[in-house]
Amino acid sequence: MVSVRSNREIEHISESAQIVADTLDMLTEKVESGISLMELDTLAEEFIRSRDAIPAFKGYMGFPATLCISVDDEVVHGIPSNKILNNGQIVGIDCGALKNGYYGDSARTFPVGDISDQDKKLIEITQEALYLGINEAVPGNYVSDIGHAIQKFVEPKGYSIVRELVGHGIGTNLHEDPQVPNYGDPGMGVKLKEGMCLAIEPMINRGGKEVYTLDDGWTIKTKDGFNSAHFEHTIAIRKDGPEVLSGSRLNG
Repeated sequence: MVSVRSNREIEHISESAQIVADTLDMLTEKVESGISLMELDTLAEEFIRSRDAIPAFKGYMGFPATLCISVDDEVVHGIPSNKILNNGQIVGIDCGALKNGYYGDSARTFPVGDISDQDKKLIEITQEALYLGINEAVPGNYVSDIGHAIQKFVEPKGYSIVRELVGHGIGTNLHEDPQVPNYGDPGMGVKLKEGMCLAIEPMINRGGKEVYTLDDGWTIKTKDGFNSAHFEHTIAIRKDGPEVLSGSRLNG
């Protein structure tokens, strides 16, 4: 069942989503060579709890941490550890928060120091793909219009889209209907309505689309070892178009 949220509910989702955005903003200056993934996770948990919210991922289906931190060829769902970040890596950080019974969810991929031109381009393309998908989240469009916009932008540039993982509805549950794939033909699936809230999240690989899961049961990596990037926003579909609820407050 796809939920249509009231303005009051969207306010609650927006509050949680902004806490997530502020958490990622805080981590921006912390992501540098020499810091451990666990240090980033601890900082995020302390920050979220300081805002009277709960880390949404911690304990979710048994996940042990506040953040999903995925380095280089890890696509998503990496478990924070004592692993140290090094110059030249890229790191995807996915974060969720729960406050007043409503969830927010967002992800960004960060450079660690000086990264290759190939990885800079990967990050740029993935972030641009996210916003192209968001632009299609308007009343009267269909869920598949979001993924189609992402696919027709990404694939002609030689990048691939992970098929097994999708965006989702969000609200009183972290993952709700509808599923939001990052590929597909236009005009298919659920018709979008004012008041729907979605988490749109392209996961884009520099190489092939094939992925596999590590023995930890969570971490998903590219099969060919090429790097992957991930960006995500929580959005609300308004009468006049999409509203990003998890936007950064950095740089104005």
